[in-house]
Amino acid sequence: MVILDYRDSRPIYVQIADGIREQIVTGILMQGDRLPSVRELATELTINPNTIQRAYRELETQGWITSVGGKGCFVSGVPFGSREEQAALLREFDRITQQLLAQGVDPRELALRIEKGGKFHA
Repeated sequence: MVILDYRDSRPIYVQIADGIREQIVTGILMQGDRLPSVRELATELTINPNTIQRAYRELETQGWITSVGGKGCFVSGVPFGSREEQAALLREFDRITQQLLAQGVDPRELALRIEKGGKFHA
């Protein structure tokens, strides 16, 4: 799930949180997916459970995951307005733009739609 690099200057809990965020942004983890329990992930990574708990707490504070008492932690999705969400949306925009151009849509029409905030009606 998460790969740790002990030569990395970032603390382990930050590496874990960053790894989970990356998996959410890239769609590996989807909204509603259950994360491994603190104990499961600590065993898998052979690290102290408190380190996992700290990473999960940071992700929950930032809105990436939600903790449900007695059931575990679940992916909330990408927090609205985050840089990660914007980057993911721009990647999706690029993908769709390439498809539209490949289908023969005039680039000027795409530019006009962007200028009009996506409300252009042909």
